[in-house]
Amino acid sequence: MSKSATFPIAAIAALVAGMAFTASSNAQSTTSDAAYCQALVKAYSMGGNARGSLQVGNDTAVAIAQCQEGNPKPAIPVLEQKLCDSDIPVPARS
Repeated sequence: MSKSATFPIAAIAALVAGMAFTASSNAQSTTSDAAYCQALVKAYSMGGNARGSLQVGNDTAVAIAQCQEGNPKPAIPVLEQKLCDSDIPVPARS
């Protein structure tokens, strides 16, 4: 194999290895986000039971549904804000 053909092969191998690492990191992040989102939903539910019934508006209901359906990214900021607005402690993110 010529020297000029070795460089592109090495570059492709490095690119593939990098993409595999990124995919595994992203999967871990998604799992972490999903667990955190579930903790937010639980805190919101428990906070409502401890302080009386909380009104669940459309944005909160959508965020809870997104969390339960495995789409935590857009749900997390909404749930964090709702907890803060209701004076319910926001769970620590692990």
